[in-house]
Amino acid sequence: ADYSQDEKALLGACDCSQIVKPSGVHLKLVLRFQDFGKAMFKPMRQRREEETPEDFFYFVDFQRHNAEIAAFHLDRILDFRRVPPTVGRLINVTKEILEVTKNEVLQSVFFVSPASNVCFFAKCPYMCKTEYAVCGNPHLLEGSLSAFLPSLNLAPRLSIPNPWIRSYSFDGKEEWEVNPLYCNTVREIYPYSNSNRLLNIVDMAIFDFLIGNMDRHHYEMFTKFGDDGFLLHLDNARGFGRHSHDEISILAPLSQCCIIKRTTLLRLQLLAEPEYRLSDVMRESLLQDPLAPVLTEPHLLALDRRLQLILDAVGRCIDTFGEATVVANDTVPPQSPAEHRAKPGT
Repeated sequence: ADYSQDEKALLGACDCSQIVKPSGVHLKLVLRFQDFGKAMFKPMRQRREEETPEDFFYFVDFQRHNAEIAAFHLDRILDFRRVPPTVGRLINVTKEILEVTKNEVLQSVFFVSPASNVCFFAKCPYMCKTEYAVCGNPHLLEGSLSAFLPSLNLAPRLSIPNPWIRSYSFDGKEEWEVNPLYCNTVREIYPYSNSNRLLNIVDMAIFDFLIGNMDRHHYEMFTKFGDDGFLLHLDNARGFGRHSHDEISILAPLSQCCIIKRTTLLRLQLLAEPEYRLSDVMRESLLQDPLAPVLTEPHLLALDRRLQLILDAVGRCIDTFGEATVVANDTVPPQSPAEHRAKPGT
Protein backbone atom coordinates (compact mmCIF):
# COMPACT_ATOMS: atom_id res chain seq x y z
CA ALA A 1 0.00 0.00 0.00
CA ASP A 2 1.24 3.48 -0.83
CA TYR A 3 0.15 7.02 -1.50
CA SER A 4 -1.14 7.84 -4.97
CA GLN A 5 1.08 9.74 -7.37
CA ASP A 6 -0.63 13.09 -6.94
CA GLU A 7 -0.38 12.91 -3.15
CA LYS A 8 3.33 12.14 -3.50
CA ALA A 9 3.56 15.20 -5.73
CA LEU A 10 2.38 17.31 -2.83
CA LEU A 11 5.32 16.04 -0.81
CA GLY A 12 7.76 16.73 -3.64
CA ALA A 13 8.37 13.01 -4.02
CA CYS A 14 7.52 12.57 -7.70
CA ASP A 15 7.61 14.26 -11.08
CA CYS A 16 4.52 16.47 -11.30
CA SER A 17 4.57 16.92 -15.07
CA GLN A 18 1.90 14.23 -15.61
CA ILE A 19 -0.36 15.46 -12.80
CA VAL A 20 -3.50 17.46 -13.53
CA LYS A 21 -3.61 19.04 -10.11
CA PRO A 22 -2.55 17.58 -6.77
CA SER A 23 -5.43 16.43 -4.63
CA GLY A 24 -6.32 18.89 -1.91
CA VAL A 25 -9.34 17.31 -0.25
CA HIS A 26 -9.14 13.65 -1.21
CA LEU A 27 -7.78 10.57 0.48
CA LYS A 28 -6.81 7.67 -1.71
CA LEU A 29 -4.17 4.95 -1.75
CA VAL A 30 -2.60 2.66 -4.30
CA LEU A 31 -2.88 -1.03 -3.39
CA ARG A 32 -0.58 -3.50 -5.11
CA PHE A 33 -1.57 -7.17 -5.15
CA GLN A 34 0.52 -10.32 -5.03
CA ASP A 35 0.13 -10.73 -8.82
CA PHE A 36 1.54 -7.16 -9.22
CA GLY A 37 -1.83 -5.76 -10.29
CA LYS A 38 -2.68 -2.33 -8.90
CA ALA A 39 -5.90 -0.61 -7.84
CA MET A 40 -6.81 2.85 -6.61
CA PHE A 41 -8.46 2.62 -3.18
CA LYS A 42 -10.89 5.32 -2.12
CA PRO A 43 -12.26 4.80 1.40
CA MET A 44 -15.77 5.48 2.65
CA ARG A 45 -16.01 9.11 3.75
CA GLN A 46 -19.75 9.33 4.41
CA ARG A 47 -22.77 7.05 4.66
CA ARG A 48 -24.88 6.35 1.58
CA GLU A 49 -27.95 8.14 2.91
CA GLU A 50 -26.06 11.37 3.60
CA GLU A 51 -26.67 14.11 1.03
CA THR A 52 -24.06 16.73 0.26
CA PRO A 53 -25.08 19.89 2.19
CA GLU A 54 -26.66 22.60 0.03
CA ASP A 55 -24.01 25.13 1.08
CA PHE A 56 -21.10 22.98 -0.12
CA PHE A 57 -19.30 24.08 -3.28
CA TYR A 58 -18.51 21.23 -5.66
CA PHE A 59 -14.76 21.75 -5.21
CA VAL A 60 -14.86 21.15 -1.44
CA ASP A 61 -17.24 18.20 -1.55
CA PHE A 62 -16.06 14.86 -0.17
CA GLN A 63 -15.29 11.96 -2.44
CA ARG A 64 -17.70 9.03 -2.21
CA HIS A 65 -16.53 5.47 -2.72
CA ASN A 66 -20.00 4.28 -3.70
CA ALA A 67 -20.15 6.97 -6.42
CA GLU A 68 -17.05 5.47 -8.05
CA ILE A 69 -18.67 2.04 -8.04
CA ALA A 70 -22.05 3.24 -9.31
CA ALA A 71 -20.42 5.37 -12.03
CA PHE A 72 -18.70 2.28 -13.45
CA HIS A 73 -22.00 0.41 -13.64
CA LEU A 74 -23.85 3.36 -15.19
CA ASP A 75 -21.09 3.95 -17.75
CA ARG A 76 -21.37 0.33 -18.84
CA ILE A 77 -25.18 0.45 -19.00
CA LEU A 78 -24.96 3.54 -21.22
CA ASP A 79 -22.55 1.51 -23.41
CA PHE A 80 -19.83 4.17 -23.12
CA ARG A 81 -17.40 1.80 -21.33
CA ARG A 82 -14.95 4.58 -20.52
CA VAL A 83 -14.68 4.09 -16.73
CA PRO A 84 -12.00 1.65 -15.52
CA PRO A 85 -13.51 -1.42 -13.80
CA THR A 86 -14.43 -0.51 -10.23
CA VAL A 87 -15.65 -2.73 -7.41
CA GLY A 88 -16.46 -2.35 -3.73
CA ARG A 89 -14.43 -4.10 -1.07
CA LEU A 90 -14.14 -4.37 2.70
CA ILE A 91 -10.50 -3.64 3.55
CA ASN A 92 -8.74 -4.49 6.80
CA VAL A 93 -6.83 -1.23 7.22
CA THR A 94 -4.46 -2.74 9.78
CA LYS A 95 -3.49 -5.95 7.99
CA GLU A 96 -3.88 -4.78 4.38
CA ILE A 97 -2.51 -1.22 4.64
CA LEU A 98 -0.61 -0.42 7.84
CA GLU A 99 1.25 -3.73 8.16
CA VAL A 100 2.21 -3.98 4.49
CA THR A 101 3.13 -0.42 3.54
CA LYS A 102 6.79 0.55 3.33
CA ASN A 103 5.99 4.25 3.23
CA GLU A 104 6.95 5.73 6.59
CA VAL A 105 4.83 8.83 6.01
CA LEU A 106 1.77 6.64 5.49
CA GLN A 107 2.60 4.62 8.59
CA SER A 108 2.82 7.82 10.60
CA VAL A 109 -0.76 8.92 9.92
CA PHE A 110 -2.37 5.85 11.50
CA PHE A 111 -3.82 6.17 14.99
CA VAL A 112 -6.43 4.58 17.26
CA SER A 113 -9.52 6.67 17.95
CA PRO A 114 -11.20 7.06 21.38
CA ALA A 115 -13.70 4.44 20.18
CA SER A 116 -10.77 2.01 19.66
CA ASN A 117 -11.12 2.11 15.87
CA VAL A 118 -8.03 2.16 13.64
CA CYS A 119 -7.97 5.41 11.63
CA PHE A 120 -5.70 7.16 9.15
CA PHE A 121 -5.59 10.41 7.19
CA ALA A 122 -3.63 11.86 4.26
CA LYS A 123 -0.95 14.46 3.74
CA CYS A 124 -2.52 17.24 1.69
CA PRO A 125 -3.05 21.01 1.92
CA TYR A 126 -6.63 21.40 3.06
CA MET A 127 -8.77 18.72 4.66
CA CYS A 128 -6.11 16.19 5.65
CA LYS A 129 -6.08 16.41 9.43
CA THR A 130 -7.01 13.93 12.13
CA GLU A 131 -10.54 15.34 12.26
CA TYR A 132 -10.97 14.34 8.60
CA ALA A 133 -9.57 10.84 9.10
CA VAL A 134 -11.31 7.67 7.99
CA CYS A 135 -11.74 4.88 10.49
CA GLY A 136 -12.29 1.15 10.41
CA ASN A 137 -14.82 -0.65 12.58
CA PRO A 138 -12.50 -1.38 14.32
CA HIS A 139 -10.30 -2.55 11.41
CA LEU A 140 -12.68 -3.09 8.47
CA LEU A 141 -13.42 -0.19 6.15
CA GLU A 142 -15.52 0.01 2.99
CA GLY A 143 -13.89 1.38 -0.13
CA SER A 144 -13.83 1.33 -3.91
CA LEU A 145 -11.06 -0.33 -5.89
CA SER A 146 -10.53 0.94 -9.44
CA ALA A 147 -8.31 -0.88 -11.89
CA PHE A 148 -5.23 1.06 -12.95
CA LEU A 149 -4.81 2.18 -16.53
CA PRO A 150 -1.67 0.91 -18.31
CA SER A 151 1.47 2.88 -17.49
CA LEU A 152 2.17 6.07 -19.42
CA ASN A 153 5.12 4.31 -21.05
CA LEU A 154 2.84 1.64 -22.51
CA ALA A 155 -0.21 3.79 -23.21
CA PRO A 156 0.62 7.51 -23.35
CA ARG A 157 -2.33 9.80 -22.68
CA LEU A 158 -3.07 13.48 -22.58
CA SER A 159 -4.88 15.47 -19.91
CA ILE A 160 -6.91 18.24 -21.56
CA PRO A 161 -8.90 21.07 -19.93
CA ASN A 162 -12.64 20.69 -20.36
CA PRO A 163 -14.00 23.57 -22.53
CA TRP A 164 -16.89 23.72 -20.06
CA ILE A 165 -14.64 23.86 -17.00
CA ARG A 166 -16.17 25.56 -13.97
CA SER A 167 -14.69 28.38 -11.99
CA TYR A 168 -12.86 27.08 -8.92
CA SER A 169 -13.42 30.22 -6.88
CA PHE A 170 -16.34 31.22 -4.69
CA ASP A 171 -17.64 33.99 -6.96
CA GLY A 172 -16.04 33.44 -10.39
CA LYS A 173 -17.86 32.69 -13.65
CA GLU A 174 -16.56 31.08 -16.82
CA GLU A 175 -17.62 32.36 -20.25
CA TRP A 176 -19.93 29.39 -20.94
CA GLU A 177 -21.90 30.24 -17.79
CA VAL A 178 -22.79 33.72 -19.06
CA ASN A 179 -22.73 33.32 -22.86
CA PRO A 180 -25.43 31.02 -24.32
CA LEU A 181 -23.65 31.16 -27.70
CA TYR A 182 -20.39 29.89 -26.22
CA CYS A 183 -20.47 26.69 -28.30
CA ASN A 184 -20.02 28.74 -31.47
CA THR A 185 -16.61 29.74 -30.12
CA VAL A 186 -15.70 26.18 -29.20
CA ARG A 187 -16.62 24.90 -32.67
CA GLU A 188 -13.97 27.19 -34.19
CA ILE A 189 -11.16 25.78 -32.03
CA TYR A 190 -9.11 22.73 -32.98
CA PRO A 191 -9.81 19.84 -32.36
CA TYR A 192 -13.48 20.59 -31.74
CA SER A 193 -13.82 22.00 -35.25
CA ASN A 194 -13.15 18.86 -37.28
CA SER A 195 -13.45 15.68 -35.20
CA ASN A 196 -15.80 13.66 -32.99
CA ARG A 197 -14.37 15.37 -29.92
CA LEU A 198 -17.37 17.64 -29.37
CA LEU A 199 -19.76 14.69 -29.60
CA ASN A 200 -17.64 12.87 -27.01
CA ILE A 201 -17.79 15.95 -24.76
CA VAL A 202 -21.59 15.81 -24.99
CA ASP A 203 -21.50 12.10 -24.05
CA MET A 204 -19.40 13.01 -21.02
CA ALA A 205 -21.78 15.81 -20.03
CA ILE A 206 -24.77 13.45 -20.22
CA PHE A 207 -22.93 10.95 -18.03
CA ASP A 208 -21.96 13.66 -15.52
CA PHE A 209 -25.49 15.06 -15.40
CA LEU A 210 -26.91 11.65 -14.57
CA ILE A 211 -24.49 11.19 -11.65
CA GLY A 212 -24.56 14.87 -10.63
CA ASN A 213 -20.82 15.43 -11.07
CA MET A 214 -19.85 19.12 -11.38
CA ASP A 215 -16.11 18.50 -11.02
CA ARG A 216 -15.08 17.55 -14.57
CA HIS A 217 -12.28 20.10 -14.96
CA HIS A 218 -10.13 17.92 -17.28
CA TYR A 219 -10.55 14.84 -19.41
CA GLU A 220 -7.95 12.30 -20.52
CA MET A 221 -7.38 10.53 -23.85
CA PHE A 222 -5.01 7.87 -25.10
CA THR A 223 -2.78 9.46 -27.72
CA LYS A 224 -2.68 6.26 -29.81
CA PHE A 225 -6.12 6.88 -31.30
CA GLY A 226 -5.59 10.51 -32.35
CA ASP A 227 -8.19 13.25 -32.33
CA ASP A 228 -11.14 10.86 -32.65
CA GLY A 229 -10.20 8.75 -29.65
CA PHE A 230 -12.64 8.30 -26.78
CA LEU A 231 -12.52 10.32 -23.55
CA LEU A 232 -11.73 8.53 -20.31
CA HIS A 233 -14.37 9.07 -17.63
CA LEU A 234 -12.06 9.09 -14.61
CA ASP A 235 -12.54 10.34 -11.03
CA ASN A 236 -16.28 10.07 -10.50
CA ALA A 237 -16.30 10.13 -6.70
CA ARG A 238 -18.01 13.52 -6.53
CA GLY A 239 -21.08 12.08 -8.21
CA PHE A 240 -24.27 10.96 -6.45
CA GLY A 241 -24.02 13.66 -3.80
CA ARG A 242 -27.54 15.13 -3.97
CA HIS A 243 -30.45 13.08 -5.25
CA SER A 244 -32.90 15.92 -4.58
CA HIS A 245 -31.23 18.38 -6.98
CA ASP A 246 -30.66 18.22 -10.74
CA GLU A 247 -27.78 20.50 -11.79
CA ILE A 248 -28.97 21.51 -15.25
CA SER A 249 -25.81 23.50 -15.95
CA ILE A 250 -23.89 20.22 -16.35
CA LEU A 251 -25.83 19.70 -19.58
CA ALA A 252 -24.47 22.94 -21.10
CA PRO A 253 -22.49 21.16 -23.87
CA LEU A 254 -25.70 19.46 -25.04
CA SER A 255 -28.04 22.43 -24.66
CA GLN A 256 -25.61 24.97 -26.13
CA CYS A 257 -24.26 22.86 -29.02
CA CYS A 258 -27.48 20.92 -29.73
CA ILE A 259 -25.71 17.82 -31.02
CA ILE A 260 -25.79 14.20 -29.86
CA LYS A 261 -24.71 10.85 -31.28
CA ARG A 262 -27.52 8.70 -32.62
CA THR A 263 -26.20 5.69 -30.68
CA THR A 264 -26.29 7.70 -27.44
CA LEU A 265 -29.81 8.96 -28.10
CA LEU A 266 -31.09 5.47 -28.97
CA ARG A 267 -29.63 4.06 -25.74
CA LEU A 268 -31.18 6.86 -23.66
CA GLN A 269 -34.57 6.33 -25.32
CA LEU A 270 -34.35 2.59 -24.62
CA LEU A 271 -33.55 3.22 -20.94
CA ALA A 272 -36.62 5.47 -20.70
CA GLU A 273 -38.91 2.60 -21.71
CA PRO A 274 -40.83 1.00 -18.78
CA GLU A 275 -39.42 -2.49 -19.43
CA TYR A 276 -35.80 -1.20 -19.49
CA ARG A 277 -36.10 1.64 -16.97
CA LEU A 278 -32.66 3.01 -16.07
CA SER A 279 -33.24 2.81 -12.32
CA ASP A 280 -34.27 -0.85 -12.60
CA VAL A 281 -31.27 -1.79 -14.76
CA MET A 282 -28.91 0.04 -12.38
CA ARG A 283 -30.47 -1.56 -9.33
CA GLU A 284 -30.03 -5.02 -10.81
CA SER A 285 -26.48 -4.33 -11.95
CA LEU A 286 -25.37 -2.93 -8.59
CA LEU A 287 -26.64 -6.05 -6.79
CA GLN A 288 -23.56 -7.80 -8.21
CA ASP A 289 -21.23 -5.62 -6.12
CA PRO A 290 -19.97 -6.96 -2.76
CA LEU A 291 -21.03 -3.72 -1.03
CA ALA A 292 -24.63 -3.81 -2.31
CA PRO A 293 -26.80 -1.82 -1.94
CA VAL A 294 -24.41 0.72 -3.47
CA LEU A 295 -26.96 3.52 -3.98
CA THR A 296 -30.02 4.46 -1.96
CA GLU A 297 -33.41 4.30 -3.63
CA PRO A 298 -33.75 8.12 -4.03
CA HIS A 299 -30.50 8.19 -6.05
CA LEU A 300 -31.77 5.41 -8.33
CA LEU A 301 -35.07 7.20 -8.94
CA ALA A 302 -33.21 10.44 -9.62
CA LEU A 303 -31.60 8.71 -12.62
CA ASP A 304 -35.01 8.28 -14.26
CA ARG A 305 -35.90 11.91 -13.63
CA ARG A 306 -32.59 13.18 -15.04
CA LEU A 307 -32.84 10.90 -18.06
CA GLN A 308 -36.16 12.51 -18.97
CA LEU A 309 -34.59 15.97 -18.59
CA ILE A 310 -31.88 14.95 -21.07
CA LEU A 311 -34.45 13.71 -23.58
CA ASP A 312 -36.44 16.93 -23.11
CA ALA A 313 -33.29 18.96 -23.89
CA VAL A 314 -32.68 16.93 -27.05
CA GLY A 315 -36.32 17.40 -28.03
CA ARG A 316 -36.02 21.18 -27.73
CA CYS A 317 -32.91 21.13 -29.90
CA ILE A 318 -34.68 19.06 -32.57
CA ASP A 319 -37.68 21.41 -32.51
CA THR A 320 -35.34 24.36 -33.10
CA PHE A 321 -32.78 22.99 -35.56
CA GLY A 322 -34.27 19.77 -36.93
CA GLU A 323 -33.28 16.16 -36.32
CA ALA A 324 -30.82 16.03 -39.24
CA THR A 325 -28.77 18.82 -37.67
CA VAL A 326 -28.97 17.68 -34.05
CA VAL A 327 -28.57 13.89 -34.29
CA ALA A 328 -25.17 12.85 -35.65
CA ASN A 329 -25.50 9.55 -37.50
CA ASP A 330 -22.76 7.29 -36.15
CA THR A 331 -24.77 4.14 -36.94
CA VAL A 332 -24.20 3.91 -40.71
CA PRO A 333 -23.94 0.14 -41.38
CA PRO A 334 -21.29 -1.25 -43.73
CA GLN A 335 -22.50 -1.96 -47.24
CA SER A 336 -23.56 -5.52 -47.92
CA PRO A 337 -21.79 -7.48 -50.69
CA ALA A 338 -24.98 -7.33 -52.80
CA GLU A 339 -24.76 -3.53 -52.94
CA HIS A 340 -21.32 -3.77 -54.53
CA ARG A 341 -22.47 -6.02 -57.38
CA ALA A 342 -23.06 -4.41 -60.73
CA LYS A 343 -26.65 -4.53 -61.89
CA PRO A 344 -27.46 -6.66 -64.97
CA GLY A 345 -27.04 -4.70 -68.15
CA THR A 346 -24.65 -2.14 -66.67
